[in-house]
Amino acid sequence: MSLAVWLFGERIHRRFEEIQAHFATLSARVQENLAGVRVVRAFAREERELDDFRGLNREYLDMNLGLIHTSGFLNPALTLLSGIAALLALYLGGRQVVAGQITLGQFVAFTVYLGMLNWPMVALGWVVNLFQRGLASYRRILEILDERPAEPGPAVHPPSPALAVVRARGEIEFRHLTFTYPGATRPALNDVSFSVPAGRTVAIVGHTGSGKSTLLAMLPRLFEPPPGTVFLDGRDVRAWELGALRRQIGMAPQDPFLFSATLAGNIAYGVEHADAAAIERVATIAGLDGDARGFPAGYATRVGERGITLSGGQKQRATIARAVLRDAPLLLLDDCLSSVDTQTEETILRGLRGEMARRTTLIIAHRVSTVREADEIIVLDDGAVRERGSHAQLIARGGPYAVLVRQQQLEEELEAS
Repeated sequence: MSLAVWLFGERIHRRFEEIQAHFATLSARVQENLAGVRVVRAFAREERELDDFRGLNREYLDMNLGLIHTSGFLNPALTLLSGIAALLALYLGGRQVVAGQITLGQFVAFTVYLGMLNWPMVALGWVVNLFQRGLASYRRILEILDERPAEPGPAVHPPSPALAVVRARGEIEFRHLTFTYPGATRPALNDVSFSVPAGRTVAIVGHTGSGKSTLLAMLPRLFEPPPGTVFLDGRDVRAWELGALRRQIGMAPQDPFLFSATLAGNIAYGVEHADAAAIERVATIAGLDGDARGFPAGYATRVGERGITLSGGQKQRATIARAVLRDAPLLLLDDCLSSVDTQTEETILRGLRGEMARRTTLIIAHRVSTVREADEIIVLDDGAVRERGSHAQLIARGGPYAVLVRQQQLEEELEAS
């Protein structure tokens, strides 16, 4: 009976883990379809998605039925084994009584004790069933709870406690930065070197996949840079306490993310006790104030999960306002004007000029109109710096930047015609 409990317990545990994993897949598919319902409808894939969901449901049902069969077999198996034990005791004990090897009282006592063990063993099987189900779920929860951020490699200097409270001046330097994503065969950044004095605005341009966003991700250590390659105020970013480093940065990412909260709450995210006047000021800078006042509840309007009630341009402007409100010495703008029209872009850039003048700003953009006023423009190609200089200097050289400008001018002329 003990052996049966052990064998069935192992099977129940394994099958329930598989069921839990499949349920996670099923739930993810539902969430994915709900989040992407517009795409599903636009491509008329409703029936196909329903068929796929039915298939996953059928598989989930079959796996549960298999578990039910295994669990349902355990208790009858234990009852059968206890019956066999009683039969064996009656046969062997009866022979020993007849042979005079044991007394009748000893035989009766043994069979009574054996009968008393039957229910505890059956109950043990029931408990093992519940325990193995709970253990499988518990282990899956622990996989998430025990997950920790990737450990950084050895730093040039250990993190300094003094840097946990200091406000950076904003001087940035990249020294021969080469970075390769895990599993990749080619580096995303190759021997990148340049410096940005405090308070300057530097634009980074280049074709898709040239490493622009990767370069910006090195500063807040969203990806861990190699030691001695990225510096803030002359100190390796790895020498900064991670939370303190990120408090020096206001970032508007390429893919804007808004929480299921009010518009004001999303703009003020990361800033303690932001007042309404400050929120409206940065919203005006980002060209969002007019839109916000047109919403039913103004800045108190809830934007829905991932900002579903806002357009792409409104979400980008909300993240720009969020980055500005943080009032950090570093401002990182990662192609955050791609979803707005040129007129709105010019309005936002005019509002940002005053903010960029007192911060160190790195701005990534594909439109030349976004970067032409920058103090310096860095052109990346295949992860390496190809040229750098002001807008006028790069145009005069006739290099990759000048080619990019001509291409965009031609596109604009074609659109106008």
